[in-house]
Amino acid sequence: MDTDADRDDTHGRIDPEVWEGHEMRDALAARDISEVYRQLRRHGISQRQIAAMTGQSQSEVSEILKGRQVMAYDVLSRICQGLGIRPGYMGLAYDEATRNEVVGTTGEQQAEEDESVKRRKFLAHAAQVTMGAAVFGPTSSAWATNPARTPAPGRIGVTDVRQVEAATRALRALDYQYGGGFCRDAVVAQLSWGQQMLQAGGTEQVKSRLFVALADLHSLAGWTSFDIDLVDSARNHFAQALDLAKHGENNPLVANILYRMGRVYLHQEAPDDALKLFQLGQLAAQDSGSELAVAVLCANEAWAYAMMGNEEQAVKLLGRTKDEFARADLANAESWVRFFDETDVHAMVGTVHTALAQHVDPNHSRYAIPALRRATDSYGEDMARSKTFSLSMLATNHLLEGDIDHGAKVGGKALDCAEGLKSARVEKRMEPLKHEAQRRSNNSDARDLAERMNQFFA
Repeated sequence: MDTDADRDDTHGRIDPEVWEGHEMRDALAARDISEVYRQLRRHGISQRQIAAMTGQSQSEVSEILKGRQVMAYDVLSRICQGLGIRPGYMGLAYDEATRNEVVGTTGEQQAEEDESVKRRKFLAHAAQVTMGAAVFGPTSSAWATNPARTPAPGRIGVTDVRQVEAATRALRALDYQYGGGFCRDAVVAQLSWGQQMLQAGGTEQVKSRLFVALADLHSLAGWTSFDIDLVDSARNHFAQALDLAKHGENNPLVANILYRMGRVYLHQEAPDDALKLFQLGQLAAQDSGSELAVAVLCANEAWAYAMMGNEEQAVKLLGRTKDEFARADLANAESWVRFFDETDVHAMVGTVHTALAQHVDPNHSRYAIPALRRATDSYGEDMARSKTFSLSMLATNHLLEGDIDHGAKVGGKALDCAEGLKSARVEKRMEPLKHEAQRRSNNSDARDLAERMNQFFA
């Protein structure tokens, strides 16, 4: 028979002091769930009680106690919620103080500002960082504040910076495969730890490398925030990333950050604002001497021009994208731009011609389809989000050409690929496909696709 204490524990009423012990906090910080469960057993919590509180089976709990690692973010979150652990203890979320340190306070005024005003402020900040002068307006330091930081370690070396770089690479891979919603909290938590090192001592070489590493991590935080439609948070992270990249004297990264913020504005259907950021990024890319960075900016400028209906400039910039990419040193590319390989070039060619087919001339579909087909054939499971976008555009072009049956079939593949992605961008990027399918609702395949899309995004 269960005791009253057993029943309380089964309902998640573990004494909060259990989580404050030194050994328990170390285990939580390392996400060593095996050790967490072993310590709970020492506090008299049975396997059955742990299973009941976490929603796991007793066999799962037993396997974890024997050493099986728990890596999945959603499982870790469920364990925290079930056992009453503060998510921040495992780096899964952060409290108000950490939020202010990592993201910066935004205040009432910014919350009430119009989006166009925020865009102008970011552009002013980007111009100031990139060119060293407030070209487009006054400084925007008021919305990119730097609150007091947690006391830093005394001294850092190259190994500490490498840890930040390795974490960023791993988290970026998760973003590519599963979407920003899967890993954003982990990225922000990693920033909370990494930014402490800014106050630490170290050689100039180490500190410069740290600036670049944290700039890249802030850029990833901005990108994952954007992917789940947290635009203000994305903008703050990108602003801080720009400052750090400039301190680290890394122009290719400055260019990459501006490209990513420009993509936010393309997503908001503000191609003129996006183009301004891409052009600023192009200045940094050209100063860096990185042909690959230049190629990325050219491709995205082409996309902006296509959305604005400027066919001549879009096609011209696509040509330059291919030329710059052909000269690029892919083997020695930095991690933040390494994604832009031959497959991505095909995807961008298809993207630009898709935009031209929608905004200028449907005949551009004949150029979009072969490029997108090559991209979708090359993307693997590790690039599920990019593959979803390309399949969606490929299906849209087939519908534009009147190949409705095949377009509906490819559209179905896009939805299959989108399964499991934690990305708010997916629905937005698939809106043209849904629109074209609904326009052809007299065709049963198109009608079925539209209905499936409505159900998928309901």
